[in-house]
Amino acid sequence: MTLPAFTEMGDLPRGIYNATLDDVLDRFGKSSIQRKIIASRLQRIYEIAATTGHLRRFIIFGSFVTTKLKPNDIDVFMIMEDTFDVSQLIGESQLIFDHAVAQTYFGGSVFWIRRLAAFNGEQAAIEQWQIKRDGNERGIVEITLELS
Repeated sequence: MTLPAFTEMGDLPRGIYNATLDDVLDRFGKSSIQRKIIASRLQRIYEIAATTGHLRRFIIFGSFVTTKLKPNDIDVFMIMEDTFDVSQLIGESQLIFDHAVAQTYFGGSVFWIRRLAAFNGEQAAIEQWQIKRDGNERGIVEITLELS
């Protein structure tokens, strides 16, 4: 799916848009120094999550996927397979699964759950991230997982 134009408010229109990581980095990660920094953080978080072998869905929301010139950080929500056991991870991999540590270490606000924990199903859990703090809705981006 092609990423749509922004709304007048600078957000993507309501919806969940599928894109490759390369497409997201190209669209949102080049227009400022800050965006380049955030894009590299996003890429690292995604790579670490994917290498666990348990990543089911990877969602990007927040200021990075808007027209904001200087987003503060990267916001992601991940759904992991039910067999995922964070206690089995070592090193840097453990860090993205601790929200406070991920914010400090990676400069990213990382939220995650296992599939079974998705109240009303994983699609409903993902759709909830379209609602902003002010109650308005926005578009979010789901990274198309590349199967190897």
